[in-house]
Amino acid sequence: MTAITDRYFDDLISRMATVKQRLAVPMEKAAELIVAAARADRRVFVFGTGHSHMMAEELHYRAGGLALTVPVLCDEIMLQHGALASSAFERIDGAVLPLLERYGIGAGDVLIVVSNSGVNAAPLDAARHARDRGAAVIALTSVTYSNAIANGRPQLLSLADVVLDNDAPSGDAVLALAGSALKVGPVSTALGVTILNAVFAEVAARLVADGNAPVYLSANMPGAAEVNQQLVQRYRDRNPHL
Repeated sequence: MTAITDRYFDDLISRMATVKQRLAVPMEKAAELIVAAARADRRVFVFGTGHSHMMAEELHYRAGGLALTVPVLCDEIMLQHGALASSAFERIDGAVLPLLERYGIGAGDVLIVVSNSGVNAAPLDAARHARDRGAAVIALTSVTYSNAIANGRPQLLSLADVVLDNDAPSGDAVLALAGSALKVGPVSTALGVTILNAVFAEVAARLVADGNAPVYLSANMPGAAEVNQQLVQRYRDRNPHL
């Protein structure tokens, strides 16, 4: 590997270790909220715009993932239907609210809102929408980045019951290129996916102890078709993406 490749791995591994220690208590609280929702037969929604929407897809219909997870997937906030349009849409106050209405988020549910900067209109509107309907809100964000750019604007971290700080720097990219002012090597996705999968693993472990962990199997594993079919039948009418 080249020196810059080594630097990227070293930086990411260091941040993973930091996050593991610093988020022990917030991840515990996040797991408790999700376990409570599962025990009440409620749902866990995941919302993000731009690249953050990948967290919603990561946790949806995932091998080793929880079937009670519902991704909030709307064309207007996803990159494949126009990156520039998506970037503009997420900054328009109130624009995302009609899209959220279709999901029926309510009391006892949990909404995970993923936003690295934590200041754009769409994630803040999503958090407020969930809170107004009695759902708990978990924010996955960069506290450093958000504080650096807020300039008095409302921040996602102030609207959440639990804040999971992904430790990404301002601007996300961590590697300076010699002879240039440019930086490469974003880390928010790798850190965010790891944090959320760790939380969901803790949730699954607690639900197994209850005797009821709705966990999907990889489609090619023995018995997966039957297990996954039962889970889909259980949640299909409450998840528009199954």
